[in-house]
Amino acid sequence: MTKPSLPELLHAAVTAVGGTERPGQVAMAEAVAQAIDDGSHLLVQAGTGTGKSLGYLVPALAHGDRVVVATATLALQRQLVERDLPRTVEALHPLLRRRPEFAMLKGRSNYLCLHRLHEGMPQDEEEGPFDQFEAAAPTSKLGQDLLRMRDWADETETGDRDDLTPGVSDRAWSQVSVSSRECLGASKCAYGAECFAEMARERAKLAEVVVTNHALLAIDAIEGAPVLPQHEVLIVDEAHELVSRVTGVATGELTPGQVNRAVRRAAKLVNEKAADQLQTAAEGFERLMELALPGRLEEIPEDLGYALLALRDAARTVISALGTTRDKSVQDEDAVRKQALASVETVHDVAERITNGSEWDVVWYERHDRFGASLRVAPMSVSGLLREKLFADRSVTLTSATLKLGGDFNGVGASLGLAPEGIAGTPGNEDEDLPVWKGIDVGSPFDYRKQGILYVAKHLARPARDGERGDMLDELTELIQAAGGRTLGLFSSMRGAQSAAEALRARIPEFPILLQGEETLGELIKNFAADPKACLFGTLSLWQGVDVPGPSCQLVVMDKIPFPRPDDPLMSARQKAVEDNGGNGFMAVAATHAALLMAQGAGRLVRASGDRGVVAVLDSRLATARYGSYLKASLPDFWYTTDRNQIRRSLAAIDAVAKADAAAEAEAQ
Repeated sequence: MTKPSLPELLHAAVTAVGGTERPGQVAMAEAVAQAIDDGSHLLVQAGTGTGKSLGYLVPALAHGDRVVVATATLALQRQLVERDLPRTVEALHPLLRRRPEFAMLKGRSNYLCLHRLHEGMPQDEEEGPFDQFEAAAPTSKLGQDLLRMRDWADETETGDRDDLTPGVSDRAWSQVSVSSRECLGASKCAYGAECFAEMARERAKLAEVVVTNHALLAIDAIEGAPVLPQHEVLIVDEAHELVSRVTGVATGELTPGQVNRAVRRAAKLVNEKAADQLQTAAEGFERLMELALPGRLEEIPEDLGYALLALRDAARTVISALGTTRDKSVQDEDAVRKQALASVETVHDVAERITNGSEWDVVWYERHDRFGASLRVAPMSVSGLLREKLFADRSVTLTSATLKLGGDFNGVGASLGLAPEGIAGTPGNEDEDLPVWKGIDVGSPFDYRKQGILYVAKHLARPARDGERGDMLDELTELIQAAGGRTLGLFSSMRGAQSAAEALRARIPEFPILLQGEETLGELIKNFAADPKACLFGTLSLWQGVDVPGPSCQLVVMDKIPFPRPDDPLMSARQKAVEDNGGNGFMAVAATHAALLMAQGAGRLVRASGDRGVVAVLDSRLATARYGSYLKASLPDFWYTTDRNQIRRSLAAIDAVAKADAAAEAEAQ
């Protein structure tokens, strides 16, 4: 039999999911197939509505090598495993004459731990009784959740937290889950043969397609102990998030509470001398942290250096002692010991990393109103790590609706450790050994110039940091009134979102203002979609996490260009490093960060072919500053204007059409 062609396979898959074939999807599938065949690397910008998941799944399944698909969000993981993969596999089966297996794999703490569930959570002595099911009153929310999870454990096939409906709080879940460091190991655990995490890993080993998240991909790359099965093809969806997720995994933290918890857990398991040494070091560290002021530590102060050395050495002594002493009076001693060891090892590793010092690390103090001070350390850049660990042994395809910033892929490429496109691999070039890659933009099925308008409020005063912006609130009020509500307000800070919500609730009470944090995000989005007059205000997760097609979202407002805060220690350190190497730190770091967020934010407007609306940026710098053209080039190709009267007329016309359509629909029913 002749091998089925890629267009045949794609047609079968698109038909199976009830979709429509699009030229961009076909172009993407062909490029992904070529990259897999060549063993090369590909960056694909695929706009909303392209159908990019099938654009990479079909060529990957057709090739037959094991593929890992890593995504940033739970929603996309579920879509792949529950909808796209089952339908695609069934559709391709008659053509491929095989039915590829697929599996989901997450970090260990995402799975219910049967040992914790049945034996109880090792508790610090002053935190109360050992058995959490007795300790938590059945009438309390925690007690009810724990009892419900015990019943669920008998029914679930996966033990995956995300399969538990309704969900439970982080506090409740922590009672029945373990980190990889706290796990006893299948061979030592009485429940090892039934372990949900181990079963998930076994399923992944047998699967042709493994769906995971960016964090587990980062752990697999960074920690040297493979958690993902060997694979020849890697596809990273929502790839604009990859650098920040990898940075998060590579970030270490020390807090007084965390150190004191390690002391309590180890104290009952080691000799008195070792326990006292760690206690003394913890007290010294806590005294210092009480005085810590937020900000970067370009050099480690002498007193902090001594405190960290004391912590490191005391933790090392305790780790050695934990391996030699045994106390049969401690209930379920192995689990208690493993939890103590995990806590102390974390303290040791972070203290050692900071005391060793590295020109590639950034160290800073942070202070939180609720949790107090913390000491943090993160890599200046993860580009070298990604270049070495991600691109070395496999074909990698990275895709997102927003990878082309300022008109090309080089900004995102640089953050991933890739040389400018076309330069790597050139003989005699200093970058000749860097991974060779290609970038393609397959466009979008939407006609952005006809469906959307980009409006910049050029007349507004330049925003000052944390200053009052009465003119911006006036503008926002008038825009919402013209739009008849239907507004998603994207703010660069939570404080900005809160003050705008408070002001507009007083000014235009006829339009409900929903505010992030006052309800769960899912509930807010549901309420926003259900009421055309409603407005939804919020910060970071709204810039990227809202999918509301139709007339409920016809105005997307950005209060100002979302540059990182000037006092952000990691961003400012990265910016300075670029400048020290002769580059433009502002453009490479701050402008790239802002461009990515603005591209994501503007992408909230047009989610379907019938959508119409306006993206309004209430920051005159987009029209007047030199970097404005770079930021505009990163956004969808909307029709552009700075005419405030024109935009009010356009919004009123869009609102009138939406109301007429709603009335006609109501009459038809």
